[in-house]
Parts: sequence; C-alpha cells; structure tokens
Amino acid sequence: MSTDFHRIRRLPPYVFEEVNKIKARLRAEGTDIIDFGMGNPDMPTPPHIVDKLIETARDPKAGRYSASKGIPGLRKAMASYYDRRFGVKLNPDTEVIATLGSKEGFANLAQALTAPGDVIICPNPAYPIHAFGFIMAGGVIRHVPALSPEDYLSNISRAVKHSAPPPTVLILSYPSNPTAQWVDLDFYKDAIALAKKHDLLVISDVAYGEIYFDNNPPPSVLQVDGAKDIAVEVNSLSKTYAMAGWRVGMVVGNARICAALARVKSYLDYGAYTPVQVAAAAALNGPQDCVDEIRAIYKGRRDTLVSSMKRAGWDIPNPPASMFAWAKIPPAFEAAGSMLFSRLLIEEAGVAVAPGIGFGEYGEGYVRIGLVENEHRIKQAARNVKKFIANADAILAKAHNTVERG
Repeated sequence: MSTDFHRIRRLPPYVFEEVNKIKARLRAEGTDIIDFGMGNPDMPTPPHIVDKLIETARDPKAGRYSASKGIPGLRKAMASYYDRRFGVKLNPDTEVIATLGSKEGFANLAQALTAPGDVIICPNPAYPIHAFGFIMAGGVIRHVPALSPEDYLSNISRAVKHSAPPPTVLILSYPSNPTAQWVDLDFYKDAIALAKKHDLLVISDVAYGEIYFDNNPPPSVLQVDGAKDIAVEVNSLSKTYAMAGWRVGMVVGNARICAALARVKSYLDYGAYTPVQVAAAAALNGPQDCVDEIRAIYKGRRDTLVSSMKRAGWDIPNPPASMFAWAKIPPAFEAAGSMLFSRLLIEEAGVAVAPGIGFGEYGEGYVRIGLVENEHRIKQAARNVKKFIANADAILAKAHNTVERG
C-alpha cells in the first residue's frame, strides 16, 4: 500500500526544520541559545484571566462538550470588542465564530471556501498557513510580491488578469507576519474596492492588531463601508493577552462565510474547553491595562533590539507593529542566503532566527526576529552578533570547506 499521501505530497519540506534540529542538538549539548525564531509569547497570561479559568473549571459540568462555534458569552464578548475597538457592529449569532486559535480558523475557512483548482491571491512573503491552508484544501496559490503593502495592492489586478480560472479569494494580513508592516484605513478601502471589482472574497488576518508602537491603532477591514458584503476577519487573543497556548481566536464578518465555517467546524470539533472560553470572555470584557503593559514590553524589546544590533553592525528597520522585526541579512553574509545565514548564526553565535525563505520566495535575503527574549538577552545576542559579523570571512570559509568535504 502506498504511503505517499496526496495532501502530504502538496506540502514542501518544512523550511524551519533544519534550524530547529540544530537548535535542539546544541541545547542537548548544553549550549545557551537565544531564541528569536518562533513568535511564542514568553509573558504570563494576566492573573484575572487565569483566575476565571480556575473558577470555571471547578464546575462539575465544565468537562462536558462545548459548542463548536463558541459559547454565546464568548461570541458576545468578541462582538463587543469589535464595537469598542473598531466601531464595527456584529451580530454574535451570525457574524462571529470562536475558533481554536486564528490558525485553525484560517485553515477551516480555506476548507469551507475552496473547490479543487480554485485560485487564491496570497501575499508573498506571508505566514505559511495563508498559502498552505488553501493548498491543503485543493486550491492553487497565486503569489503576489508583498515586500510593501503598496507593492501588494498594485499587483492584485495584474494577478487577476493573468490567472485562469479567475481568483476567488484575496488574502490580507496587516500588521504583517513576517514583515511587521502596518496599513491605514485607506489601504483597506482600496483593497475592498479591488475585491468587489474582481468578484473576490476577502480574508483579513489581524492577529497582531493590538501590538503596535508608533502609529495609531491598526484598523479593521470591516470598518470599510460594504466590507461585510464580501469579507471576514481572522483575529486572536494569543498575542494580545499572552494566551498563545490557550488557542482562542475568532472569525468575524460576512454572515454567509461565517455560516460555512460553522458548518465545517461542526464536523471537526466541539470547540475549546468551556472554562477556556469563559476565561477568554473575561479577557475581552475585563480590564485592558494588561494589554497596554504587554504592548509596552514589546516596544521596549523592539527599541533594544534595533539600537543594540545597530551598534553590533546590523541595521534592523524599526517595526511599527507586531511582535517581529523583518531584517535584511547583514551585507557580509548576503550571498549566503537566509537558510545558510540562519544556520551559521545559531551554530557560531547561539542566536536563532527564522529564515525569510520559509515565508515564500520573496522572503529570501531576509530573516524574521521575534521579540520573545527579554532586553538583557537581546543585548547579549547583540554582543554575539557583533563577533559573528566581525568574523564573517572565516565563518563563511569554514562553511564553504565543510560543504566541499561533504
């Protein structure tokens, strides 16, 4: 019997696996790794959220099956959040679906919306699920360069013109993972106008919408008049409340799309553990000073990263939002490419980053740096990077000789 499964064949080897294996090996050998590779919040979940989880979990009925689209109290809290934060009115019964994190929501949206061979317009570079959620659902990805929001928007009409069959879905993701770029409401107005012109549905990923620094709060695509005719937005509590492992997200907006997602989910899951959902509602409805505190921590780390790496000889652009920095490889290592650079950086400097090629072909030449280490560790990493750059010629020569011998 063949074990070459069809959907698995459509997935390339996991690009980050090589760096992860090196990281695991070095840690097993006792090496201290300063890990900027994964966007995994290291801050504790605020106490009032944890307390609500514990309180609810004591209920003898708490362990029963929950609701796949989310308990009513959580969906109402999500709708209230959108009203408070964006001025967007949502019907919690028809326009809000609670998901097992934004990643599950996105993947199951792809299952709900995609027929085999459907063409999806996707930014590149992008978070992998944006493309591979649809690939696993049988879709075909039309990659559009997205090293800037303007670059992406200006190439959408061309992508539509040169796609057969015509695309069905347009993906937006701002603040962006991995590029950390931010857009204003005018961008969304133009995107919705383009989508309506070309008869496209829109999925907007705004999982990092509460992690911003020097701009006004990032907007929602649903603030655009008429956006709910064609659009849904994927959102998450993971970064906002340091709840990544709790797996609570949402899909909100167009009622027809939400109904399709709810139907898919009804076959696949019973929703998150009810105490988790109750605690998530407490997060959204409760005091928001914890969000300000989390945001301030990320800003402090961002400022420390940019300033200390500059002194080390690596110019990293100041990210306006998200929990990442997106940086070109230092000139001395430019020819190595993002995979080799990332491997050498962890082996020679004990610093882990995510190679840009893992986010798409247009990510080559860049790396993503997560703001997931404290400021002391960031400064330590900068000292290691300074030595690494100073010894670039010797490190590259050693790597070249290793390849030749191999």
